[in-house]
Amino acid sequence: MTATLQAPTTAPELRRRHVAAVVACHFTAAFAALGLPPYLPQLLPALGDPHATWAGALYVVPTAATALSAPLWGRLADRYGRKRLLLRAQLGLAVAFLLTSQVQAVTALAATLALQGLLGGTFAATGAYLAAGLSGPRLAKALTAAQASARAALAVAPTAAGLLATHVDVRGMYAIAALGPLVAAGLTLALPEPRPATTTAAPADPLSGSGPAPSIRLLCVLEAAFVLATVVTFPYLLPVVQAAWPTAGPALAGALFALPHVCYLLAAPLVMPRLDPIRGLTAAFALVALGAAAHPAAVTWASPPLLVTGRLLLGAGLTCGLVALAKLTARAAAAHPPGRLFGTVEAWSKGGAVAAGLSASILAGLSGPAAPALFGAVIAALSVSFILRSSR
Repeated sequence: MTATLQAPTTAPELRRRHVAAVVACHFTAAFAALGLPPYLPQLLPALGDPHATWAGALYVVPTAATALSAPLWGRLADRYGRKRLLLRAQLGLAVAFLLTSQVQAVTALAATLALQGLLGGTFAATGAYLAAGLSGPRLAKALTAAQASARAALAVAPTAAGLLATHVDVRGMYAIAALGPLVAAGLTLALPEPRPATTTAAPADPLSGSGPAPSIRLLCVLEAAFVLATVVTFPYLLPVVQAAWPTAGPALAGALFALPHVCYLLAAPLVMPRLDPIRGLTAAFALVALGAAAHPAAVTWASPPLLVTGRLLLGAGLTCGLVALAKLTARAAAAHPPGRLFGTVEAWSKGGAVAAGLSASILAGLSGPAAPALFGAVIAALSVSFILRSSR
């Protein structure tokens, strides 16, 4: 892979308690943002859409809006301060949630969901803040922890929201959800503002976050491809489970959905010190290709063991891929302004997620619920070939 060796950036390092607070803030914001979208179909009939026809389109609105706004917010973070822009993202998300709790029409809901993306962007803001105060291996570990907080929220939030839904309607849930980013903003106020980094020479460590820095363009392509290959398997997993394992109940289906994310939470700390980012990312795409391909095979043969194997392989690929991308991002942060870097990468990541959602919807309609997973396997296999050619 073509790369120019860059001297790592030595920033005023944040302490462990600061990193823990930032990760906790990200979990709090992500918990609210990820837990409520699955319940949009319950809200739409009250807004004049009795069959929840717009649920699929509305689901991707915040993601698409984040893809459009993230680069701008990143550049503003470099100019006006990463702490200020992290606070802006948290408060913006809270305002958007409060507005969503008051909607009376589908168009108003679409507008407030767009505001969640335009005013939010907490992951990019979190990454920019961490990169301004950490470097090398410590930054890679902090980014992995932030990603773990998002995976934990993804695994837990829908279930928690489901329990809340038995007592409060969906609009009331959005009002309560606004407390999450508000609490995060309160915690962020107590954090220091990292100063601009100064450049010093340091030896490269191929297993850490230091080493040859990838270009932003290459990092964005890898990020988007990984998100596309993995996320495209998510939307139609429940019909896949029903076809491959007819006796599986809702609880088991939910456990299978969460399984790759649980694998990441358990394995990422073990993988972090040992994984070479380029080899690890190559292995990650290969594992994702195998895991995704197992989904349609499990449907064809009605094989629960094959489905479980596919979910475990996907979890292994998710672990290697996210850790490898965190290390590559830490390397890139040594050579680029943090806000610009994380804003641009986040835009490509969200673009990959939008493409995954649209592709899944189209392919499932044409060829059945297992088709999106097969598409993800193809994307992952092509990515393996791309990395191998680029690294020669």
